[in-house]
Amino acid sequence: MIPGSHDTISALLAKKVGFEVIYLSGAALSSSLGLPDIGIITMEDLVNRTRQIVSITNLPLIVDGDTGYGEVFNVIRLVNEIEAAGAAAIQIEDQELPKKCGHLNGKKLISKKEMVTKVKAASEASTNLKIIARTDAVQSEGIQSAINRAKEYVKAGADIIFPEALKSKEDFQMFSDAIKTPIIANMTEFGITPNISVEELKSAGVTMAIWPASSLRVSLKSIEKLYKKLKIEKTSNSSLSDMFTRKELYELLNYDSYEKIDKKIIKTILPD
Repeated sequence: MIPGSHDTISALLAKKVGFEVIYLSGAALSSSLGLPDIGIITMEDLVNRTRQIVSITNLPLIVDGDTGYGEVFNVIRLVNEIEAAGAAAIQIEDQELPKKCGHLNGKKLISKKEMVTKVKAASEASTNLKIIARTDAVQSEGIQSAINRAKEYVKAGADIIFPEALKSKEDFQMFSDAIKTPIIANMTEFGITPNISVEELKSAGVTMAIWPASSLRVSLKSIEKLYKKLKIEKTSNSSLSDMFTRKELYELLNYDSYEKIDKKIIKTILPD
């Protein structure tokens, strides 16, 4: 189980409750910047957020690299930058630009040959970064075509396959039977893929499952609720039970350790 963390504070919460790997979604990052998921965030946006999350949490981070931000040379640069930022894995998909959310209609794909070239370039550019190849072919070309694409991506160097927008447990079983490579299931809400339990996914041969935008969606609903109440009631009193207390926030941020460092520095510079 791998939760999506759209920013550093949500990543800290994931770590606090015991998750050992986290996922940075391109859609969630775009939304956190007030933008739709159509490929208009920059590589710099992604690298900066990656660096922020990894440096604070020290957790393995899977990063959604969308289409690789261009052609082969862009993919190579993305891999180099994301690996330098400390991520554990980078995900690249086979959509054309401008890309769309994987659970929308009308997606256009690059050719299998073009994606193979990108995956090969990513694999060769990586030192320790795992390469995840996502295929969005199921909707437009059918599941067998998606499987055929995935097989070629594995040959090109993909460590993990991400079949997007599958419609059933049986679809995942077809993929795992055909591809002897770890598979990711996307359990995003309100999409094409139904909510399948972790136990069912495991029985279908799925290696890992992500909830890429759940933290963002819950955060937005909670914040909207607060703002509506605040505007009507002119006070936040009725929302206090929904809030982190000051103590809880400081504990999450490890505030005490910073104070200890501060005191140590002051003592070193200005000894008693």
